[in-house]
Amino acid sequence: MSIGQTFLGLLEAGPRHGYELKRVYDERFGQDRPLHYGQVYSTLARLLKGGLVEVDGVEPGAGPERKRYAITTAGVTDVQRWLTQPEKPDAYLQNTLYAKVVLGLLTGRDAADILDVQRAEHLRLMRTLTRRKLDGDLADQLVCDFALFHLEADLRWLELTAARLDQLAATLATPPPTARPGARTRPAGSTGSEVPA
Repeated sequence: MSIGQTFLGLLEAGPRHGYELKRVYDERFGQDRPLHYGQVYSTLARLLKGGLVEVDGVEPGAGPERKRYAITTAGVTDVQRWLTQPEKPDAYLQNTLYAKVVLGLLTGRDAADILDVQRAEHLRLMRTLTRRKLDGDLADQLVCDFALFHLEADLRWLELTAARLDQLAATLATPPPTARPGARTRPAGSTGSEVPA
């Protein structure tokens, strides 16, 4: 998640101090990962330098002076662009778990054990998220649903991979083909079955 754009969106409601932005951010978005104050003020400094926010006022405090930040017209334009731009779906083609399964097979380890340990970890997290969802408000329920649906897809992949371990092991035992000199090769990451744009 972009902390800077999130701050801009929060500032559209009105000027806020850094500690206020942190509190609202942590309540709405950072329940599992609250922001550090250093992140808050370094992000605000970048937004200020970029002309996306301005200092709306300075108030004396018990410690350093407290600055109140307001979004600028450029900041409103930036957050509007960010909100209307779709997020790039992650295809997860460079997956650590897949690499572990392949390396397990290549090194003679039990890849089924790797999958079983991961399945148990996914199920543990799903139980935790389900409890949190039952006790949470609507925002918490939606965040948990998002995570649970992704974990369910991971579990389906774990089951499918477990069912295909022998086939994968046989494939890995066959050396990859070497390219003939002058032969055309596909671009990296291309399978030849891509959907045309």
